[in-house]
Amino acid sequence: MKTSTLPLHRWQPHPLGPCQLLLGALLVALVWSLSSGSLGISLPMLRGESSQNAWQVWWQLRVPRVMLGLCVGMLLSGSGAAMQGLFRNPLADPTLLGMASGAGLAVALWIVLIGGSSSAFGLYGQFLAGFSGAFVVGLLVFFIGARGQSASSLFTLLLAGLAINTLAGAGGGVLAFVASDEQLRQLSLWGMGSLANALWPPVIGLLICAPLALWGLYRSRHELDLLQLGELTAHGAGLDAPRLRRRVVLATALGVGISVALAGIIGFIGLLVPHCLRLWLGPSHRLLLPASMLGGAVLLVLADTLARSLAAPAELPVGLLTSLIGGPYFLWLLMRGRPSC
Repeated sequence: MKTSTLPLHRWQPHPLGPCQLLLGALLVALVWSLSSGSLGISLPMLRGESSQNAWQVWWQLRVPRVMLGLCVGMLLSGSGAAMQGLFRNPLADPTLLGMASGAGLAVALWIVLIGGSSSAFGLYGQFLAGFSGAFVVGLLVFFIGARGQSASSLFTLLLAGLAINTLAGAGGGVLAFVASDEQLRQLSLWGMGSLANALWPPVIGLLICAPLALWGLYRSRHELDLLQLGELTAHGAGLDAPRLRRRVVLATALGVGISVALAGIIGFIGLLVPHCLRLWLGPSHRLLLPASMLGGAVLLVLADTLARSLAAPAELPVGLLTSLIGGPYFLWLLMRGRPSC
């Protein structure tokens, strides 16, 4: 992948303006999502005399699902913004290093070889398998990149990610070939991306792990801005590039791993949101990183609300909906001759 230095704009908007706008949009999206679906639930219904069933649906199903969408959107989009800054390429995304593929392969192994998610143990085991696969891949890619010299380490990381994506795809194909019909359907639905399996125990685990990953990404904002000047120039300014790569890669592994484990493969969130916000706000990560986290949460919460409302009581996989949104947008950018900022 050809990398390009992202020039810093002379003027940067005040960080509270765009973030406040996105935060307001997120609050509106959360309210709409909590009250929408096959069973419309409003505040009077929760306070009424026959509110027990509505309350159970709202608290046990809808609230954890919305919290899952909120966290996964923030993690994927924040990871995408950090990866674009790390590789100095506005079309990079958090799946670049093979972490999502590693998580997918681990979940496929769990479903086919151990028994899938027909029970609570199987469901939580699937989540743990996905996280472990992404984390192992993150460590593997990091150690491979650490063997290279400073000037070639990013290129080495890209090649390692490409190799891991290829191997994980081949392994997933073999598992799909030997899977039973039920397992094959389960693999297909999981691969499309969905928030339907949101339960409080794994969501609570996500709420504990997500802030760690988001903080690891956000605290790299100043170093990522320095890196846009070029690695040699940034090194002269005091940047420890290997340490920055280690922090971003490990935070991305944690964020992407737990997101894929809980929600499957949800495409374009980590690419579409940071890319659009970069065109609007410029490349300064002081503003871009928090805005991307909020924007990713807004997009995924809205997409999931539409996915379970358009064909209610059935629901579309949210990963298909985000791909249907992201694919035409990038085709439009290419036809306009603006594939990057």
